[in-house]
Amino acid sequence: MSAVLYAPSRLVPRLTQAQVPLTRRVSVRNEFGEVSEVAIPAERALTVYLDKRELVTLMTLGGNPEWLVLGFLRNQRLIDSVEQIESITVDWTVGEGEVGEPGVAAVKTRQDAQVNMVRSAERVVTTGCGQGSVFGDLMAHVDDIELPNTQIQQGQLYSIVNTIRLQASIYKTSGSVHGCALFEGEQQLLFVEDVGRHNAVDAIAGWMWMNGMDGRGKVFYTTGRLTSEMIIKCARMGIAVVASRSGITQMGLAVAERLGLCAIGRATHKRFLCFSAQERMVWQPELASVPAAAVAAAPITS
Repeated sequence: MSAVLYAPSRLVPRLTQAQVPLTRRVSVRNEFGEVSEVAIPAERALTVYLDKRELVTLMTLGGNPEWLVLGFLRNQRLIDSVEQIESITVDWTVGEGEVGEPGVAAVKTRQDAQVNMVRSAERVVTTGCGQGSVFGDLMAHVDDIELPNTQIQQGQLYSIVNTIRLQASIYKTSGSVHGCALFEGEQQLLFVEDVGRHNAVDAIAGWMWMNGMDGRGKVFYTTGRLTSEMIIKCARMGIAVVASRSGITQMGLAVAERLGLCAIGRATHKRFLCFSAQERMVWQPELASVPAAAVAAAPITS
């Protein structure tokens, strides 16, 4: 995981730093009968308690579990402000995060916090991997979201795709994970990998929340498909441009069009499909025939 550091200037929660190894070496035998060792993602269960009340169990790599929990609370609209949270304490030693015995994340809110615990009983099964459910009222307040006037140049998109291609990642060593990244211009602010794309986007949301950062001028990239839940989460983070190397679902497209969010799919090398809010794309079709290395090196004009 890589991040550009920001110093928050307001009341923020105390977070532990309970990082754990993200991969594990295992012995395998190939089609020739040869034995070797390979790396696999170290998936762990993490049960979240909100003011001592069990809320949900997430499956995660455990890279930055505090950001994951914080972003989960934000994206599920269980907490309205990061300032309402006093602390998030993650302890993997309770069950070592292994199957059957999850680690624990204890969230403590401040005395005057407004916590929407009623919504914790309203779960909706989703198409997302790595999470499996979101809390009810999925489309509530979607029409209240006002996205910033963010645009993306075609050359900037190519630069983002190339940055992700060159990014050192768990996926390259072990596979079986999703990655998400936050960009401002060509600068990658944060890159997160986890067993599911929902975990990765929640971790980025938590990091943004901790640093008092809004989505103006930001571009979100994911390796996973753009479902309605992913589109809504990005919109609630104030991000108006979302790109994926995968595709988009019918409901994901409907929500993106409703919000005026620019959803870009199948973005690999110099190929992509802009599904919605095409006016947010500054088209540079002449770059489509330029070698990728030259596109990545070309400056982005303002």
